Amino acid sequence: MKTKHYLMLEDAEFLLHQAHQYAIKNQFNVSIAVVDETGTLLCMKRMDGVAPMTANLAVEKAKCSAMSRSPSKLFEDIIRNGQMGFLTMESFSGMLEGGEPILYQGQLVGAVGVSGVKSFEDAEIAQHAIQIFLTHVSNQLNS
Repeated sequence: MKTKHYLMLEDAEFLLHQAHQYAIKNQFNVSIAVVDETGTLLCMKRMDGVAPMTANLAVEKAKCSAMSRSPSKLFEDIIRNGQMGFLTMESFSGMLEGGEPILYQGQLVGAVGVSGVKSFEDAEIAQHAIQIFLTHVSNQLNS
């Protein structure tokens, strides 16, 4: 049998906090979602004043990233390059930049989705939180 890594609520809250702090520091007003490896929501935050639709978009971007094990931007690029068939998939949405997978020791453990600013900034927030999280986990194991 193999060992399977997974996000605990404490991990999801850590990721959410890191993304939120980065958004505040950069004056980004966003919604942030953290999902597990199945795309199931673990926690989310919608900052004051951000459009209500960003809450759903953040969750869908995170789900897309978790279910595909890829940044959600991959699908945005595929569609932009003419493969419109992806738009017909009812079970798969959130195919916009801003969802980032969390890979730990080669295993997908979840994803972070962000919505509310420019797409590349959404992705930047998610990537920042994941980088801090993975460094934090590594430091905990080495101490």
